[in-house]
Amino acid sequence: MESKESTKENIELLQPAEESKSDLKEREDKDKSTGEETSAINMRQSTEETCESTNDKATIETWQPLASSSKDESGDGDGDDMAGEKIDFKVVFNKKKFDVTFGSEETVGALKSHLQDIIGVPSTMQKVMIKGLAKDEMTLKKLGVSKGSKIMVVGSTLNDVLEVTKKPTTQQLKEEENKESQKESLCQQKVHKKVLEKGPPDDAMPGIKNSREALPPFPISGMLNKTGGKVRLTFKMELDQVWIGTKERTQKIPLNSIKTVISEPIEGHEEYSLIALQLGPTEASRYWIYWVPNQYVEAIKEAILGKWQLF
Repeated sequence: MESKESTKENIELLQPAEESKSDLKEREDKDKSTGEETSAINMRQSTEETCESTNDKATIETWQPLASSSKDESGDGDGDDMAGEKIDFKVVFNKKKFDVTFGSEETVGALKSHLQDIIGVPSTMQKVMIKGLAKDEMTLKKLGVSKGSKIMVVGSTLNDVLEVTKKPTTQQLKEEENKESQKESLCQQKVHKKVLEKGPPDDAMPGIKNSREALPPFPISGMLNKTGGKVRLTFKMELDQVWIGTKERTQKIPLNSIKTVISEPIEGHEEYSLIALQLGPTEASRYWIYWVPNQYVEAIKEAILGKWQLF
């Protein structure tokens, strides 16, 4: 009997103890918590992998435009294509040669703008000669310009234009008068004596010695030019012109184009003077007029040169 009870106790010791309800609930809660943590970890890893994939794609997309930009900056863009192949040629201006590099598809007008600072001539005052006068809209390629070609350019610099158009200063006028006074008297020069020896024309207007009057409202006539032909002066102040009339023609001269006026009383006939209107930059351009009534000489100078030039 003792043997049976002992055996029963041993069997009960070998079997696991029955879990209480509280212990079972605690273990289920623990398993649930562990599962949630595992799910959270898996979700976080999946999110990180997705972000890494997205970042890689963004990086690739960012790199591609930069590569395209780099190509444009390298000079392979459309700008060079528009200008065409670069050509090395020579430009000849005022007996000087200039080495120029320019696009074959560029126009003559663009070339003028490019040459403006090189040769010192404004583009609007340039004439480009390539097998004749080249038009602004023509391209160098169409005109046959190639490596080693020579292009002729003609034109006036701003300094040349200003030198021709500017009026002489008061000091320059005085210097001119001093030079004239140091020379032989105009009346004694052979070229003038030929005209003066014949005396005043029959139809010469009356002159007044040592007198000064305003310009008359009618032409000053009865005078002679260098060839002995009849000449008259008509001042058109409303047009800023003086008309030099002869039997053959009438020249309409802008007053501001006359550089200076030279005068001298005629010896033996001081009631008259001879005058010269300088129409160009040199003495060779002087237009000589003889038997000008002396009382109008100063008014003629004032009308042409301006009153301020006489002081």
